[in-house]
Amino acid sequence: GAPNVSTAAAVREQHGHDESMHDCAPPDAVVWPQAVEQVQELAALCHRCRVPMVPFGTGTGLEGGVNAVQGGVCFNLSRMDAITELSLEDFSVMVEPGVTRKALNNHLRGTGLWFPVGTVSTKEQQRRARSGGTEGAGEC
Repeated sequence: GAPNVSTAAAVREQHGHDESMHDCAPPDAVVWPQAVEQVQELAALCHRCRVPMVPFGTGTGLEGGVNAVQGGVCFNLSRMDAITELSLEDFSVMVEPGVTRKALNNHLRGTGLWFPVGTVSTKEQQRRARSGGTEGAGEC
């Protein structure tokens, strides 16, 4: 519905760039899914209609990854911000994609754990992403 979808020019422009040097390339629409099932439904619809999907976290990337160079729908994942599982025994945490590093560290406060910035090389992040997850690397 309306609070979860926008085609306003200002909103689209905000979601069409990050901190990189690349020019703004806004999406055609921005959606704010709040559950995995909503992401799945929206992704299936975009796939059926052959519409590009662009994920958006906080817009702090440096590579232009949020630029919708072919238009499409921007999935702003910031409202999916739950920390769903924490295991102190094996130092693992399960988070939704909208959880920021700051929010995670606030949650971890008092446990003796913290999530540092930039602990793994880009090559290692790519390897982990190909293997099915970041395994604690990169931005939250």
